[in-house]
Amino acid sequence: MKLTTIGLNHQTAPLSIREKLAFTAAQLPEALRDLALHAAEAVILSTCNRTELYCVGDADAVIEWLAHYHNVSEAEIRPYLYTLGCSQTIHHAFRVACGLDSMVLGEPQILGQMKEAVRVAKAQNSVGTWLNALFQRTFAAAKEVRTHSGVGDNVVSMASAAYRMAEQVFSDIHSLNILFVGAGEMNESVAAYFAAKQPRTLTVANRTAERAEALCRKLGQNARTAALEDIPSQLAQYDVVIVCTASERELITREMAAQSAAQRSGKTQFFLDLAVPRNIEPQVAHIGGTVLFTVDDMAERVHQGKEARQAAAAAAEEMVQAKVAEFLAWQQSRQRVPLICALRDEGERARKQVLENAMRQLAKGTPAEEVLERLSVQLTNKLLHSPTRALNKATAHDTHVVNALTQVYRLPK
Repeated sequence: MKLTTIGLNHQTAPLSIREKLAFTAAQLPEALRDLALHAAEAVILSTCNRTELYCVGDADAVIEWLAHYHNVSEAEIRPYLYTLGCSQTIHHAFRVACGLDSMVLGEPQILGQMKEAVRVAKAQNSVGTWLNALFQRTFAAAKEVRTHSGVGDNVVSMASAAYRMAEQVFSDIHSLNILFVGAGEMNESVAAYFAAKQPRTLTVANRTAERAEALCRKLGQNARTAALEDIPSQLAQYDVVIVCTASERELITREMAAQSAAQRSGKTQFFLDLAVPRNIEPQVAHIGGTVLFTVDDMAERVHQGKEARQAAAAAAEEMVQAKVAEFLAWQQSRQRVPLICALRDEGERARKQVLENAMRQLAKGTPAEEVLERLSVQLTNKLLHSPTRALNKATAHDTHVVNALTQVYRLPK
C-alpha cells in the first residue's frame, strides 16, 4: 500500500470528460464506502474544475474502480488522468490547497472544498494515519503560504468574472431580471456580486425552498424565490439565467430555451452553466438570441490579473517546496519510530533480566558492592553483544556497518 493520487482537472480534461467523472455531494458518502473496498484510505475531492482521489492503495485498482463507478471505460478516461506517487501527492496537495493549481490562481474557495472533502471522508471512516497526517500538514501549510506570499491578492473571482461576462452582453445591468438556479456556495457568491450591482429583480430557485429563502434574505429586498417546477413556464421572464446545482441531469433543455426565445421575440437571453455535470443542455447555444457559457468559458476572464500575481505565486511555490521537504522529513522520522521502539524494548528487556539477577543475589546475602559490580558488567555485555558480533562478522566490504557503529557510539576512526 502506498500514498497515491488519481485525478483530472481543467488543464488535463475538457468539461465533457470532467462531468462524467464528477461526484455530487449526495454521492460522496456512498462512493467513499465503496472505494474503501479497494483502498485502505481515501478522500474524494470533486469540484467544477477537478476530480481527485487521494488514496492509500494501488493506483490501477483505484482507476478501475473510478471507471466502473461512473460506468465509463478505462480506455476512455486514462488519457486525461494523472497518477501521482507518494512525494508527488504531497507536493500536489499542498499546491492545490494554496490555489496554485486552480483556474483562478490563488483562489480561496478550493481550501474550503478540500476541508469539506476531508470532513466527509472522516465521517465515512475512510481517513487513516497517512491521509490524516497529509491533510493536517496541507491545511496548516496553505494558511501560512496564503498569509505570507500574497498569492491570493487581486484575485479575479468566479463571481466577478460571471458578472463581467453578462456585462459584455447587456449594457444596463440595472434593467435585468436575473434567475439563479441552485443556492449552493458557488451561486451564493455569484448572486451576492450581482445583487451589489442592483439589477431589477433577483430570483432564486432551489430544490430546498428553505435554502433559497435564506439566500434571498442575504441578497436584499428585491430578491425572491421560485419553484424549480415553475422554471419551464417562467424562463422567458429572465434576461440572465445562472445555474449551478448538484443535479446529475440537465435542468434547462433545448426545448425549454427555444420556447423561451420564441416568447422573448429576439431579445437576448444569457445562460451561464457553472455546474459539473452540466445543468444546461449544450444545444441551447445554437438557439437564436441565446448566449450560453460554461465554466470552461470563464477561463480567459479569470486569468485577468494573473500577471500581477505571478511574483507572489513564485514566492508561494518556494514556500510550498520548503513545507513539502519538512513534511517528507517528518514522515521519514515517523517511519523509524517502530525501529526506535523495538530498540528501546530490547534495552528494557536486558535491563530487567540483569536487575532480576541482581535482586536474587541480594536476597542470598551477596554484598551490595559485589552485586552492583556484576550488574554493571552483565548489562554492559548484553548491550554491547549485538554491535560487537556485527563488527566481528563484518567483512572488509561492510564499511557501512563500521561507519554506522562508529557514528552511533562516537568512536575514533
